[in-house]
Amino acid sequence: MILSALLLGLTPTVFFQEPEETKLEAAQRKVAELEEELGPDHLDLVDAWSDVVMAYYQEGQYEAVEEGCRRILKIQEKALGSDHLDVATTLNNFAAFMVFQGSNAEARPLFERSLEILETTLGPEHEQVADLLNNLAQVLGNLGSHTKALPLHERALAIKEKALGPEHPSLGLYLNNLAVLLQTMGAYSEAYPLFERALAIREKVFGREHLNTAEPLNNLANLLRIQGAYSEALPLLERSLAIKEKALGPEHADVAISLNNLATLFQSMGSYSKARLLYERALRIKEKALGPGDPSLATSLNNFGVVLYKEGFYAEARPLYERALAIREKALGLEHPEVAKSLNNLALLLKSTGFYLEARPLFERSMAIKEKTLSLTHPSLATSLHNLAELFAAVGSHAEARPLYKSGLRKTLKHLVQNMGSMTESARFQYLKIQTGPEPLLLNLVAMQGNGPKKTD
Repeated sequence: MILSALLLGLTPTVFFQEPEETKLEAAQRKVAELEEELGPDHLDLVDAWSDVVMAYYQEGQYEAVEEGCRRILKIQEKALGSDHLDVATTLNNFAAFMVFQGSNAEARPLFERSLEILETTLGPEHEQVADLLNNLAQVLGNLGSHTKALPLHERALAIKEKALGPEHPSLGLYLNNLAVLLQTMGAYSEAYPLFERALAIREKVFGREHLNTAEPLNNLANLLRIQGAYSEALPLLERSLAIKEKALGPEHADVAISLNNLATLFQSMGSYSKARLLYERALRIKEKALGPGDPSLATSLNNFGVVLYKEGFYAEARPLYERALAIREKALGLEHPEVAKSLNNLALLLKSTGFYLEARPLFERSMAIKEKTLSLTHPSLATSLHNLAELFAAVGSHAEARPLYKSGLRKTLKHLVQNMGSMTESARFQYLKIQTGPEPLLLNLVAMQGNGPKKTD
């Protein structure tokens, strides 16, 4: 999320600036003058404080930005009342800034309060309500509260469809966000038609080679990869990459994202050398284009580490994992699902190199985060249970391993029954081919039971 005057809801005012003053100093002076003239809580101070906040942001003083946002909110609440639409706007913009900082937990109550004001003032079917529903759902998803996010995304999409029609270009965002959440929850068969519809809308409105078409191409391809449909995913990812390189240039950070996704596909196909070259290029671009603490950089570090790990280059992979973990902990917080992924990957590496004592607390911490932030049937939680059980088995602690294996298998079966019911028979077996760990035996069982359409593709 990019912070801007538009995002903050701030319109910079024109004021006199002394030659020796910085923008921040001039804005602060204006606030001081108005406070002396009008008092500290006058509504006319909002614009002046907005200029101060923007100056703080431009200088990277994010703690001061937060303090300034709170000051604006306090003035508006006192002058207008706590249920005024302007207060809702400030709450939304303040929350957006907190998301920008990675403070999703702090953003959540701000979005919730803003949504309550809008629903009361504008009605539950207003388009602005849909925007707030989407924002809140995104934060809940970031926090791992997927089951709470799902009805909010569904409701936001329904409001937008009713207001804009089924083929409006803005609808693609809401289709995509709902589909991404369903994919994260493992509901692949429900996500697929939403991604297809989002892509069809963008292609119809903007054309097949427009930059706005690149993202839905990537999203649909990623779902196909997860399902094992590699030959179908490859041309979509290559097309998405070509569009971005042409529109943005070869060194843009968004190009690095497409390189990363294409590399992940090659990795899934077992083409590690191709994947490694693409991951390396993506990492070089991001290190040049982004700051050293950007979570997107952590993703590239982690993914590059994964392919090195799979090739057996453990010594080279470990510092990449450790750096990715440090970035994620600082940017996202200690209990974020992305932190859990980094902990799990580092623990796997330590286990593979015989450092069992060092690996155990990382596995346990990763599992604790997932238990707190993910649904009880999420496949990632089953994977963590399996990984910890494997560690106990490796050191001969079979009594500790056994209940973890059982719990992981139960969760996996629940997930598979939930998500394979609507698959065709051939789709089930295609999904089976790409699975490892505890899933294949249970997948065979579910597939043979025929809990879905009997037709073949």
